[in-house]
Amino acid sequence: MVWCPSCFVQGDLGNERSVGVDMNYTFQWGVAMAHLPGLLEGAKLTLVLGILTFWGGALAGLLLASLKTFGGPILSRLANAYVIFFTNTPALVQIWFLYFGLPDVGIVWDKHVCMIIGLTLNASAYLTEIIRAGFISVRRNELEAAEVLGFSRLQQIWLVIVPHIAKTIYPALANFFIVILVMGTSIGSIVGVQELTSQAKDLATVDYRYIETFTIAAGIYIVLTFIASVSLALVGRWAFRVKAKIF
Repeated sequence: MVWCPSCFVQGDLGNERSVGVDMNYTFQWGVAMAHLPGLLEGAKLTLVLGILTFWGGALAGLLLASLKTFGGPILSRLANAYVIFFTNTPALVQIWFLYFGLPDVGIVWDKHVCMIIGLTLNASAYLTEIIRAGFISVRRNELEAAEVLGFSRLQQIWLVIVPHIAKTIYPALANFFIVILVMGTSIGSIVGVQELTSQAKDLATVDYRYIETFTIAAGIYIVLTFIASVSLALVGRWAFRVKAKIF
């Protein structure tokens, strides 16, 4: 073993070039651009997974926030335990458990199902706290008026509370969707879900143009984020009169 001055680590003389720094790297964008159709397919799946996960988490979060706020001591504690567990364990561990752990007890799910369920469970815990903050912001006299009119607890939540909190927490929900879309779905590459990051990784191994391929993938992520931000801002201003920021 000898020390190669042009290398960062020790290695055999015959392997000096493999561990050294290549100062003559030539960018080949044309080669990487040939992978664009595959990357766009991955981007499409990323968008679908983000939408399904977000809305699944939002509905579950609405239920859990209702239990924490109006469910009484027992249901409130159960909902709180759920939130504590899923906000204090990584989404990757949860997905890993569903995909690799459950088969040990005879439960086998498709990797896309494990991905959606895992991210939905994780997202619902965070969204519970966001939605609960909206519940707390509702004025007591609005609820009292609903009670006088004979509204049930479910009617109060759906007809009085939800319209109110939609405007209050919309910006936070929109930002959370971006987090799910950009960072959350990329975890799918760990279990073989062919979303954008996974597609970029697989396509880059064909010709070893990792820098170019992942640069293009990063650009697609930025475009997806921009489109989602603009769409959410327009929906917020139209439906809830919320002046949500695009960035």
